[in-house]
Amino acid sequence: MSPVLAGVLQVLALIAALGLAYRPLGDHMARVYSGDRDLRVEKWMYKAVGADPRIAMRWPAYLRAVLAFSAVSVLFLYLLQRLQGVLPGSLGFASIDPDQAFNTAASFVANTNWQSYYGEQAMGHVVQTGGLAVQNFVSAAVGMAVAVALVRGFARSRTGELGNFWADLVRGTVRVLLPLAVVGALVLAACGVIQNFSGIHDVGQFTGGTQQWNGGAVASQEAIKELGTNGGGYFNANSAHPFENPNGFSNLFEIFLILLVPFAMTRTFGRMVGSLRQGYAILATMGAIWLVFTGLMMWTEFAHHGPAFELAGGAMEGKENRFGIGGSSIFAVATTLTSTGAVNSFHSSFTGLGGGITMLGMQLGEIAPGGVGSGLYGMLVMAVVAVFLAGLMVGRTPEYLGKKIGTREIKLAACYILITPALVLCFTALALALPTPADSMTNSGAHGFSEILYAYTSGANNNGSAFAGLNADTQWFNTTIGLAMLLGRFVPMVFVLALAGSLASQKPVPATTGTLGTHTPLFSGLLAGAIMVVTGLTFFPALALGPLAEGLAS
Repeated sequence: MSPVLAGVLQVLALIAALGLAYRPLGDHMARVYSGDRDLRVEKWMYKAVGADPRIAMRWPAYLRAVLAFSAVSVLFLYLLQRLQGVLPGSLGFASIDPDQAFNTAASFVANTNWQSYYGEQAMGHVVQTGGLAVQNFVSAAVGMAVAVALVRGFARSRTGELGNFWADLVRGTVRVLLPLAVVGALVLAACGVIQNFSGIHDVGQFTGGTQQWNGGAVASQEAIKELGTNGGGYFNANSAHPFENPNGFSNLFEIFLILLVPFAMTRTFGRMVGSLRQGYAILATMGAIWLVFTGLMMWTEFAHHGPAFELAGGAMEGKENRFGIGGSSIFAVATTLTSTGAVNSFHSSFTGLGGGITMLGMQLGEIAPGGVGSGLYGMLVMAVVAVFLAGLMVGRTPEYLGKKIGTREIKLAACYILITPALVLCFTALALALPTPADSMTNSGAHGFSEILYAYTSGANNNGSAFAGLNADTQWFNTTIGLAMLLGRFVPMVFVLALAGSLASQKPVPATTGTLGTHTPLFSGLLAGAIMVVTGLTFFPALALGPLAEGLAS
């Protein structure tokens, strides 16, 4: 079988698996977030934090709860790392330095999972399981809660109430993420992913000494790492490591986990607003962008440029033979079009244009299908912008799902769109203008610029994948990328929740013959065009200096 055909078959198998899971999972999440009954374990959790799940919150209260929970999470994870040297189960590793502890705490709480350390050489079992794995669950649940709050803003009228954050957080964790993660961990363990709490041990005698590895609860952490679109690897090689991703089936299953919840949440959206066709329109836009990016990535990486590429079957530098060009390309697109950040190959070794595709996927806002929760609310904000543009073209006040898109709503949407590009471009410019940060670049010229641009793109968009080639474990990068991750995660949430509150307080507008149909293929095309024009072109000058220049010169 040719490598190209194998890649195409993997895409088709992935689509089939996602199609089978789409309806039951989407409907289940709609029931979870719409019901009013609590499980016994959930009641215990509410008592532990002193929360009343029956109290409905307006958007300022909902936002305060999100920020308070996240701030406490950052502090807890920071202290856990700083105290690692005196905690049991730490495998003898020292406490983490302050700048790296801040960066890692910000990273995992912001659902970014950027790592400027070697996991197997820095973090013991207590930090990995008691800190990082816990944040893999709750940071994903926070994103889902904010998305559901925005959906309620569209579904409700004449009220500013968006639900209860604590109820949404607990239900998303207990009823959605935890059961799926258990099943995912069992499948991965059956595939050969390790699951233990062994210490550091020698694995063989090699030239120059012995090789040492430590074990860990990898299968359980790997499952929620992908399912929650987190991405932080137990080992530095991430999903290219055979202990995390041993074979072709586990590789395809991990991609399935990455895409599962973000795609299924479009059906949840349709159920909660009372129109499945609205969910299908969002799904069609997400799916079309994902397919186009996957096709482009496979084309750039399979393109042969001379005998060496032909003998290797494509651009195999930085890729695992276990997965090949097809499995690596599909994984790279899935991880950068979501906020996952896991890698099974090294994006710095992709072709110039291939590296540009990974960056552009993040710069679109990671909305195809995006992160768990963040992909849906990002796409809905872009839908607001799309109907506004359509209204300008026909001279009619724009409406979406029976809600008028007025001055306040479009200002909030515009602020949401602008914050991430501002963080990426400003931090990139500062890093290149100052003398010290540039010393961390392995390469010069267009590729070196891409290393810096990718790092801040990954951080501010809460992706977490690394381009490789950049030494990010410095005080400058740990601090500035940490700030970019926190600002890129929580400032947009302010605008999303404010938008939700504004929409929920409106009186619904009845549809007329002049109302734009937002469930049609025409609207899906308009939405995709708005995404490419409004967000994609923002980064075009920067991409032209980096991956485009490199790709056209090769």
